[in-house]
Amino acid sequence: RGDAALNLTIARNIGLPIVEIKNMSDWEENRKLLGEVDIIVDALFGTGLSSPLEGLYAQVVKDINESKATVVSVDVPSGLSSDSFEIIGPCVKADITVTMAAPKICHLLPPAEEMVGELIVADISIPPFLFNSPELRLELVEIESLVPYFKPRKRETHKGTYGHLLIVAGSFGKTGAAAMAGKAALKMGAGLVTVATPESCLPIVARTMPELMTEPLPETTARTISEEALPRVLKLLERKDALLLGPGLSTHPSTAAFVISLLKELKGSKLKVIIDADGLNIIATKKEILKSLPASTILTPHPGEFSRLTGLTTAEILKGRLELASEFATKNNLYLILKGYRTLIASPEGKVLINPTGNPGMATGGAGDVLSGILSAEAMLVKDLLQAAVNAVFVHGLSGDLAAEKIGERSLTATDLIKFLPEAIRFIAKGGKDEI
Repeated sequence: RGDAALNLTIARNIGLPIVEIKNMSDWEENRKLLGEVDIIVDALFGTGLSSPLEGLYAQVVKDINESKATVVSVDVPSGLSSDSFEIIGPCVKADITVTMAAPKICHLLPPAEEMVGELIVADISIPPFLFNSPELRLELVEIESLVPYFKPRKRETHKGTYGHLLIVAGSFGKTGAAAMAGKAALKMGAGLVTVATPESCLPIVARTMPELMTEPLPETTARTISEEALPRVLKLLERKDALLLGPGLSTHPSTAAFVISLLKELKGSKLKVIIDADGLNIIATKKEILKSLPASTILTPHPGEFSRLTGLTTAEILKGRLELASEFATKNNLYLILKGYRTLIASPEGKVLINPTGNPGMATGGAGDVLSGILSAEAMLVKDLLQAAVNAVFVHGLSGDLAAEKIGERSLTATDLIKFLPEAIRFIAKGGKDEI
């Protein structure tokens, strides 16, 4: 019927041999054909599948996967559900998948993604305005959407134009986190960056980059930020454009008391607040504070930190990441960056964007600190906080991809991400026309 009947007629008219398989016996008689061809076009099932393949279909899929031919799947590899990244049953392992109009969920996230092979998105003339519908809650980030935010700076500007960031971070043994966040923020374009850190840690942070400003804070005997630092930090926040709280802080009881008290003081503030690392771990002990965070707050947990924030297991988070990220951001009226392979960015309205950049070499200590610095700078440069988060996550991953291309994934360290950040920014500004 319909298009299928039309294409059958076309195939017959051009003399294409057609073998109809009605049952397992027919298949047993004809599956030898799989060994006689170089390319297999898999068009058994499309986007509507929701239950596992069984019987004849499961056997056909098994035999396709065991063949030596190149497999090209149409829209989705048969056996996958387009609406899930889970593998629901037997499915084709394609070498190439040609999908129509836009990627589907199964194309983007593991384990289903591993069955897709090379993904090609075919333009079938669907009107572009349909993709801008507010009803669409899931989107893949594309470099073209970032280009307008990486244009050359206007001539009549000064350091104040690009914002003053306060970073409250660091403790004994974790000064590197504070330093890397500060370096990354400056390299991303922040006008001014001040790092407030325990007094005894300040000389170490100050020596890492002369452009960083530093402020000593009262400390505990363990050389972490003391709750006595609250008045000083509140004073430092005057005339600041953003606050980054968390990298290398520790969860010392006095430090935790400081963080909770500071966040209570910021209730109702218009300040842009980015919370990472130990800032998140401290919030996880007082989850009620989530409801009173400033409206322009971004949390940046990895799955382990998100587990502590939600009370769910890491396995549950990975399995339900799309729904959970959206629900958490909406419930708590904040922006969420759930880090990992295909990092997710969720808005208070429940929209989720999937980031395509990054690689396993970035699974290294300090990569999150670098992201928090990049994100904090971009939050001051771009008014739309969701777009700022998207820009930051994309350029962070791209820096990692550029670094991996030059030095390999195994040797990649967090400071390499900062080193390749200028190249990543230029690459985006030119619309991805440079070769990586």
